[in-house]
Amino acid sequence: MSAVDTAAPTTTPLTAWTELVAELPVGVLLQDEQGAVLAANNRAGDLLGLSWRDLVTGRRPVDWRACDDSGAPLPGDPELAEQVLRGGAPLSLPVVVVDATGRQARLWADYHPISAHGQARLLVLLHPVDTDVRQARGLLDPLTGLPGRVLLLDRLDQALLRSRTHGTLTSLVLVDICQLAAINTSYGFVRGDEVLTVMAGRLREGLRDDHTVARYRGDEFAVLAEHPNGTGEQLAERVRELATRPVPMGAGRLRPRVRVGWVTSDGAVPTHVVVEQVENRLRQRT
Repeated sequence: MSAVDTAAPTTTPLTAWTELVAELPVGVLLQDEQGAVLAANNRAGDLLGLSWRDLVTGRRPVDWRACDDSGAPLPGDPELAEQVLRGGAPLSLPVVVVDATGRQARLWADYHPISAHGQARLLVLLHPVDTDVRQARGLLDPLTGLPGRVLLLDRLDQALLRSRTHGTLTSLVLVDICQLAAINTSYGFVRGDEVLTVMAGRLREGLRDDHTVARYRGDEFAVLAEHPNGTGEQLAERVRELATRPVPMGAGRLRPRVRVGWVTSDGAVPTHVVVEQVENRLRQRT
């Protein structure tokens, strides 16, 4: 009969897992369905500029704050947890953290809904970003420098969450440059790109700093705004006025022909419904 080693292993699977998580170059947080932190590695605290006590109690130093890359405050942990677990899909957020010493950290936070022992949990991975948060994942349109569709939809999702939570309103405006295909055919794609670049600059400079101006797709731009009351009609008219200003074209000037559609929401419907509504309205415009 062969001998059997009855000595206890020096490293248990749980210990090995704990050591692995502790050495990861990313921050790891495990949260419950209310957003309370159940477990975290030291890297998470370092990236967030928070102590272990701050993490598990949910308390934050007086001068500590977290916002998205546009400067808008992030929803609280309970709201984010509810959103991710209700949707059942991962959520990625650009995050800028300013700690109590004034140090600024740029992060990317990935929220993953999981089940642990039959209970809903949230796994959060925090990635440090050394360059612009948006550039780090290709979220900016390379031609215009504006946020692209992915970043726009992420900001729309967060704006709708704030509307539900705080009782504000969110307006989304789409503007379509109708004759861009004809410009590309008659003058070449370089001229078409010039029109898009001019349009992007006019929208960005002509609207408020807290409005998101994005390249929605090919010949369409989007504007996202949050406001306490009213509708998006005034914003849509401002967008139309900016978009129809003459653009230099060859020896002359082109007055763009555009379609504009808008929707205002209190956050009661999900992001894809708001997008579908504004796209339908855009198609109905002439």
